Amino acid sequence: MEIAGLKKTSLVDYPGTISAVIFLSGCNFRCGFCHNPSVVFGKSAKIDEKEVMDFLERRKRVLEGVCVTGGEPTIHDNLPMLLKKIKSMGFLAKLDTNGTNPEMLKKIIEENIVDYVAMDIKAPLETYSFAANADVNIKKIKESMRILMESKIKYEFRMTLLPKFVSIESFKEICEMLKGAKRFYIQQFEKGSEMIDCAFKSEKAYTKEELNEFLNVAKEYFEECGIRNA
Repeated sequence: MEIAGLKKTSLVDYPGTISAVIFLSGCNFRCGFCHNPSVVFGKSAKIDEKEVMDFLERRKRVLEGVCVTGGEPTIHDNLPMLLKKIKSMGFLAKLDTNGTNPEMLKKIIEENIVDYVAMDIKAPLETYSFAANADVNIKKIKESMRILMESKIKYEFRMTLLPKFVSIESFKEICEMLKGAKRFYIQQFEKGSEMIDCAFKSEKAYTKEELNEFLNVAKEYFEECGIRNA
């Protein structure tokens, strides 16, 4: 397992849970607004898996959960093995995913080795490949949505809103597609010092007032929704 980073303590990555965050190297998307290019391109210094497991063992009495993120964790065939190790230590396990590997998602849910899944929604389906800067199989994205919505685990859909990719009209279409989902979170676009496409550093972001307009739309569709990073 190529571990590209470890955040030793987080109060925000796993909702309601004190967690550590494991970053796995590599991704099948090239989203220009991504803040982790070194992780996506596999250029981060690797951390030995035993070192991470030893750390988690020492922190059992402090941490409640572990979030596995990336990059994109589901591109790794041995992801289930990592999640099993995390669960065997008594931690809750959360997975962040872009939804491109529904087969892996289904497997880890059926094996009961994940407790919470956060799936990123990148854009309206017709412009998904443009937003992800990759050739995206939309059928797999929709299948991952279905798997989560029919599962009994905790899950959320979340979306970073950029005017370049989503309007209030197309946002309504996304909400309609996900109608019935338990949780949906809007995330403010933030300009980072490191981004895959530096052009996004000059990209316009929605204002707080505009984000609240999106939130009011979302409230019509989802049991639980909110704004993050605003």
